[in-house]
Amino acid sequence: MASSAQPGTGPSEEFRFPGNRLGLPATGPGSVAGWGRRVLALLLDWLIAGLIASAVTSKPMWAGGNDFGTAQLVAFFAITAILTGLAGGTIGHRVCGMRVIPIRGATSYTTQPGLLAGVIRAFLICLLIPAVVYDRDRRGLHDRAANTAVVLR
Repeated sequence: MASSAQPGTGPSEEFRFPGNRLGLPATGPGSVAGWGRRVLALLLDWLIAGLIASAVTSKPMWAGGNDFGTAQLVAFFAITAILTGLAGGTIGHRVCGMRVIPIRGATSYTTQPGLLAGVIRAFLICLLIPAVVYDRDRRGLHDRAANTAVVLR
């Protein structure tokens, strides 16, 4: 195992569990959220954006088309940026028991990331690639750029 200095000593102090380097707990509220919840939250938010786009374009979701796809992406960006920045998470995050917290000097589970962080996260999630490139703390490039982390409620 490459994480230990000597064989049989286990993981280094720096990386014992995801979120350790950020000062987050290993389990329970405030611990880093797993991939299953994140993917489910993303799918729920994309579905909600599709319903909004369907209402705006007067087309059913299954009809598709360029105007529907653009409307769905714009709706997804807007609800993700606004809700993440001002409420600490999207509807999908709330349903799945997660929240987005800012990573600052002292980690606080009650503060909101702010609208600028929400816009940065949403823009990079819409580009997709930054969301699938992540580090040992399960923070994608979108979270690193916005200085946030997705944790359990």
